[in-house]
Amino acid sequence: MTHRAATDVVAPTERQKPDLLGIAYLGTITVVMLAWIGGLVWAAIAFFSWLVS
Repeated sequence: MTHRAATDVVAPTERQKPDLLGIAYLGTITVVMLAWIGGLVWAAIAFFSWLVS
């Protein structure tokens, strides 16, 4: 007959360091997407301004 331990041993887990490369990629993608959307908005405004004039 086997006996189980009355309490399970909980080993402390290591804290994960922030993934700096992932944060850099995310920041780069955010800046590029904002520039892309800004360019599209600028182009739309320029086009409709040209169309109306």
